[in-house]
Amino acid sequence: MIDYIDRHKQEFGVEPICRVLRQAGVAIAPSTYYAAKARPASARAVRDGELRTEILSVWRDNYQVYGARKIWIALRRRGIMVARCTVERLMRELGITGVVRGRPRRTTIPAKDGRRAGDLVDRDFTAGRPNALWVADFTYVSTWSGIVYVAFVIDVFSRRIVGWKADTTKRTALVLDALEMALWARGHTGHPIAAGLIHHSDAGSQYTSLAFTDHLLTAGIDASIGSVGDAYDNALAESTIGLYKTELINRQGPWHTRDQVEYATLEYIDWYNNRRLHSRIGHLTPAEVEAVHYRQHQPTPAGTIN
Repeated sequence: MIDYIDRHKQEFGVEPICRVLRQAGVAIAPSTYYAAKARPASARAVRDGELRTEILSVWRDNYQVYGARKIWIALRRRGIMVARCTVERLMRELGITGVVRGRPRRTTIPAKDGRRAGDLVDRDFTAGRPNALWVADFTYVSTWSGIVYVAFVIDVFSRRIVGWKADTTKRTALVLDALEMALWARGHTGHPIAAGLIHHSDAGSQYTSLAFTDHLLTAGIDASIGSVGDAYDNALAESTIGLYKTELINRQGPWHTRDQVEYATLEYIDWYNNRRLHSRIGHLTPAEVEAVHYRQHQPTPAGTIN
């Protein structure tokens, strides 16, 4: 009742509201209201106020896409111990929610004449180390100046987006440039690819083209192509793109130009790789997963006795 009176007292006044409430069978006197307002806030109310601030901070710092579970985990990572049900309650009071993904749309066109590699993955999207299996796909973004296509290369081990490219055409150069970025980024950070890396994609003409296939061969990468028209055969790439569309593109439009999409995508991928918590990798970030792996697998210096 106190909250109800607070919400309406500017319009009707405290005494008239209390009078109407008494007529409706709810006995609350103006003196009772004023006494309640004069009492110091309870420990729970103070704690809730502090938690609301932290919850809003986490939600706003993460593209306003986190639901209760991820906000709860993010708070614990900040050293704030709170029950998940409390987070759910306070999010309801704040009127904030996470986002829900819609159904993905396929954009690639199966090749009619391109030479297709076999399926080396067979829907097993797991890897024991970085640079063992990459998956690739692209999507489109509608802008006022036309369609922008955005291609991605994702490392299966860490879910890290290792390469990407935005362009106004979906020719082979789009996916080639995303691959080139991935190769450069891995080498630039001191973890270049080695023999055995598999690059998996769907059967789109861009990925089955002679130019792309030859580039993989030159780089020492094994090509893998899923079956035609089967979304599950490239499910991890499509899932990542689904997050990108849900968390960025569908929420921050309308989009005007390719440059606007490109800059927003750059910022999103930095967040996605370095700060976004991923449930599939233990609610860590891709950067954290790779850092843990490399710390555990550093070569033993010569002369060191284990």
